[in-house]
Amino acid sequence: MKRFRRHGQESQRDRLKQELFQFNKTVEHGFPHQPSALGYSPSLQLLAIGTRSGAIKLYGAPGVEFMGLHDENAAVTQVYFLPHQVELVTLLDDNSLHMWTLKAHKGLSELLEIGRFTLTGPPGAPPSVTRVTAVLAHSSGELLLLGTEGGHVFIVEVPGFRELEERNISLDQVASSVPDDYIGRRNLEHVEALQENPVDPNQVVIGYGRGLMVIWDLKKQRAIQHIPATQQLESVWWTEDGVYLLSSHSDGSYCRWMASGEDVNEEEEKSDIPYGHFPCKAISKIVQLPTEEGPPFLLFSGGMPRASYGDRHCITVIHSKTHVALDFTSRIIDFFAIRGGPQHTGDPSALVVLVEEELVVIDLQTEGWPVIQTPYLVPLHSSAITCSHHVSAIPLKLWERVLAAGDLQNTHYSKKPWPITGGQNLAPDPPQRDLLLTGHEDGTVRFWDASGVCLYPMYKLSTAGVFHTDADPNDNMNQGTEGEWPPFRKVGCFDPYSDDPRLGVQKIHLCKYSGYLTVAGTAGQILVLELNDEAAEQTVEAKVVDLLQGQEGFRWKGHTRLDVREEPVLFPPGFQPFALVQCQPPAVITALTLHSEWKLVAFGTSHGFGLYDYQQKNNVLVKCTLNPSDQLAMEGPLSRVKSIKKSLRQSFRRIRRSRVSLRKHHVNNAAKLQDANARLEAELAEMELAPVQRKIEARSSDDSFTGLVRTIYFADTFLSDSSHNTPSLWAGTNGGCVFAYMLRLPAAERRADEPVTAQPAKEIQLMHRAPVVGIVVLDGHGAPLPEPLEVAHDLARSPDMQGSHHLVVISEEQFKVFTLPKVSAKMKLKLTAVDGSRVRRVGVAWFGSSRSEDYGESGLVVLTNQGDVHVVSLPTVKMQVHYPCVRREDVSGIASCVFTKHGQGFYLISPSEFERFSLSARVLVEPRCLMEVPLHTGSSIQRRPQLDGASSAHRITTHDSEDAESAARRVMEHALLNDEKVLQEIQKSLEGDQTSLLENNVKNAVA
Repeated sequence: MKRFRRHGQESQRDRLKQELFQFNKTVEHGFPHQPSALGYSPSLQLLAIGTRSGAIKLYGAPGVEFMGLHDENAAVTQVYFLPHQVELVTLLDDNSLHMWTLKAHKGLSELLEIGRFTLTGPPGAPPSVTRVTAVLAHSSGELLLLGTEGGHVFIVEVPGFRELEERNISLDQVASSVPDDYIGRRNLEHVEALQENPVDPNQVVIGYGRGLMVIWDLKKQRAIQHIPATQQLESVWWTEDGVYLLSSHSDGSYCRWMASGEDVNEEEEKSDIPYGHFPCKAISKIVQLPTEEGPPFLLFSGGMPRASYGDRHCITVIHSKTHVALDFTSRIIDFFAIRGGPQHTGDPSALVVLVEEELVVIDLQTEGWPVIQTPYLVPLHSSAITCSHHVSAIPLKLWERVLAAGDLQNTHYSKKPWPITGGQNLAPDPPQRDLLLTGHEDGTVRFWDASGVCLYPMYKLSTAGVFHTDADPNDNMNQGTEGEWPPFRKVGCFDPYSDDPRLGVQKIHLCKYSGYLTVAGTAGQILVLELNDEAAEQTVEAKVVDLLQGQEGFRWKGHTRLDVREEPVLFPPGFQPFALVQCQPPAVITALTLHSEWKLVAFGTSHGFGLYDYQQKNNVLVKCTLNPSDQLAMEGPLSRVKSIKKSLRQSFRRIRRSRVSLRKHHVNNAAKLQDANARLEAELAEMELAPVQRKIEARSSDDSFTGLVRTIYFADTFLSDSSHNTPSLWAGTNGGCVFAYMLRLPAAERRADEPVTAQPAKEIQLMHRAPVVGIVVLDGHGAPLPEPLEVAHDLARSPDMQGSHHLVVISEEQFKVFTLPKVSAKMKLKLTAVDGSRVRRVGVAWFGSSRSEDYGESGLVVLTNQGDVHVVSLPTVKMQVHYPCVRREDVSGIASCVFTKHGQGFYLISPSEFERFSLSARVLVEPRCLMEVPLHTGSSIQRRPQLDGASSAHRITTHDSEDAESAARRVMEHALLNDEKVLQEIQKSLEGDQTSLLENNVKNAVA
C-alpha cells in the first residue's frame, strides 16, 4: 500500500530545519594568498591589501574587516584611498580602475564596488598610450592623475570617473618644454612616479622612467621645473616642507633635489649610494619623514649590493646614528609609515611592511625598534600546516594557563598597542572560548584563539626538542653579527624550511578538562604532554611498539625513526612531554585519540593500532591489521614520493631520447611521439596515489592500504551483554573492518599498580569494504556519548544507560546503525549509491534552535569529495540539509577541513588562509563593523584650495543618493543666483553624474 506523507508534519519539520540549520561562509582567517598591493588611509586608520586573484581586503581595529572581490579575474596592482573619504580606487593588471566605497546598511558598513573605468586613447593609438603605470589620488579628493606607459598623464574626476580631457598632460606638452640638450639624448619613457607637493596641491612632480622629473602646475597647466636625473628612475618622494625632492634609482642610489621652481643642471645632482660603490640593486621606494626634534627618518626598500646580498629582501631605516637593514624572509610588496598626532602629521610611530608571506609592523618609537605582534593577518603557514584540531568551550583556568605560557614566549615583542585602529567592531563578545590547534611541518603545534573574527596566536609548542635534529638550538635569527655591513636584522616569523620532514605533526588531541595533550607525527612518534606553569628538565623515554607483531615477509622501505635525546631536556613553561610511544615500522600516524579519565592513548597507522597507558607508561594492546598483499603499506610516504619522482624522471628521459632520435631520423615522427606519450600516461596511471574517486562496486581485499586505520574511538557501552556496560576501544580500517575491544580498568586506588587489559569483543566487516571514516556510539536516548570528564565537570548530562545503545559506523559510502551489544544492522543511509560522492570528513555537532534557547538536536556533519557539506540526523540517520561548500577540485581544502562541536567548520582555501563557515542558525561568528566618514578639520580645508575645473558639485557622498541630490540642488541654486556660465558648466556635469548614478542603480538592481 502506498504511504502518504502528512503535509502538516512535513512543513513543521521544514520550519524546524530553518531554525536549526543555515549555511554561511563567515570570515577568512590568516594571511591573504599572493598579496600584490598595499594601501593605507591615515584619516580612516584602515589598511587595504589587494591580491593576485582580484580580492580586496580592508582591516582596521581588531575585528574590523571588509572584503570585496573584483568580477575580473585579474591581479590588483595598486590601491589608493581617496583622502579624507571612505572611497578607494584599485588598479588591476588588465588596466581597469575600480571605485569602492564603505556604505552603511542597517547600522553596519559593507564594501561595495560603485564604478569602473578604463582609459580610452585616441582612435588608432597603441595600447601603451593608456596603459596606467602610476596613480596619484589628489588631496582634493576629487581628482585622479593617471600616468601611462606612453608618457602621458590623464586627469580623471572621481568618484564619477569623468576624464577631464582639457587638463590632460600629454607627452608632447612636456617634451616641448624640456631643455634641448636633455631631450636630444633620451626619450622620456613611461611615467614611473607621480607625487603632489605637500604645501601646494596645484603642483605635482611627474617622474619618467629614464630619470627626468618635471614639476607641473595643474592650475597654469605648464611645467615650472625640470630635474634631469641620469639614472633609471624607481620612485620619487616630496619632503613635507615642499623644499626637496628625493628620487631613488635602479643603480641603488638616491638623490636629493631642491624644488626651487628653476631648472636644475645635472652637476647639481647630490647622489648617495648607501651600500657602497659595488653594483647594487634598485631602490624601489624611498620615504623621508620629519621628526619634531632631531633628524628625519629615511626609509627605503632594496639597494643591496648585487653580488653579495642580491637575494635579500630588505628595508633600510636610518634615523640619526641608527642604521638598520630589516631583513625579511619573503619578497617585499610595499610599505608605509604610520604617524602620530591628531592630524597624523607627527613623528613616525610605526613602519608597516607587506611582504609576500606576512605583514610585519615595526615600532619606531621604542628603542631597538621591536616588532608589534599582529592581532590578525598572522601567517598561519610560517611552517606548512599539516593538520588541525578544534576544541570548543575551553575552561577559563586552562585558557589562562595557555595564555600565560604564550606571554612568556612573546617578551621580544613591543609593548605598544596595535597602531591600526579604524572602524568600530560591533560584533557581540563570543559566547565561549574556542581553541584551534594547527600542527606544522617543523614539528610545532600552534594554539589560536578562534572564539571571534580574529584568529589570534596564543601559544606555540615545539616537539623538536625531544629529538636529535640538524638545527642548532642556540641559533638566534634576530641577532646580526657585531659590525656587520649592511647592518642586517632578521624580522618576521615566516620560515617554511623544516629541518627534518619526519617531525611533521599529523594528529593532535587535547583534553580541555585535564590539560593533557597528545601529538603524533610523520615518523610514528606519539608524544603525551601535560601543562606545567614552571620550566622543567626531564628525560623522555621512548616506548617502542612493534605493530607488525612478528609477521614475516614485510620489509619497511620508508624513513627511519627519529633519534630521541637520551640526556635531560629543559622544557619551558607550557605543555611538556612526559611520555613517548614509537611505532615500528615508523609510519605516519593516521588516527589518534586520548581518554584522560582512563589515562589511555589509542593510535593507528597503516600497519595496525595500539593502546598505551600513559599513567603506567605501558603498552596495553597491539593489533596488526596488515593484509598479506599490502606491500605498498611498507613503502612509507617519503619513499613513495621519491619513487614517483624517479619514475617520472625516467619517463621524461625516455621521451627526450625518443625525440632526439626523431630529429636524427625524421621518420614516423608523429607515431613515435604519440607512442612515447601513451607510455608516459600509462605509467602515470599505474602510479595513482590514493585516488579521489573509486569504483562504487564492492572492493576486493587485495586493494592497497586495506589495513590502514582511519578512525579510533573510546566508548563506555554494552559489548558483552545488555546489563553491564564496560569501557571499550573501537578502530575502523580502510578495508571496511571495525574492531572492538573490551577494556578492564583497575579500581581508582589500584590504578597505578594493576595493569589495564584489553580483550577482543567484536569484529565487523562491512560488505562493501569501503573505508571506515567515523565511529559514534549513541546512548539510550539516541544522543552521542559525552567526552571524557565532561560529566564530571557538570558540563553534560550523564549518558542514558537504561535504554539500548547504538553503534553508528560511517564509511566513505554510507552511514550504518547497529544495535548493541548484538551488533545487528538496524538502518542505513546510502550516499555513494545515490549521488556518487564519498565521505571525506565527519564530525558530531549540536545544533541549537535560533528561536528557542531550550531546543536543539545532535547531528553528523559530513564533507564529501564533491565539496558538499551534509547534516545527517541522529539517531535516525536521515539527510537533513546539504550545501555546496568547497570547490570539488580543491582536494587539499577538503582534506584540511575540521568541524566544531557547534556546527561550524574551518578549511584551508590557500596555504595561509582558513575559510570559516557555519551550518548553525544560532552560532555565527562574522565581522560586524561600522566605518564612519571622517570629519574634515579646518586646517586640512585651508590647506587644500578648490582647484579649477573641479567643482564641488561633482562630489557624491557615501550616505546615500538623497544627500547627493540635495547637495547638487544647493550648488545649482547658488549658480543660478550668481553666474550663468558656471550654471551651464555645472548642469552639463550633473547630467553626466545622473547618467552614471542611473547606471549604478540599474547595475545594483540586476545584481
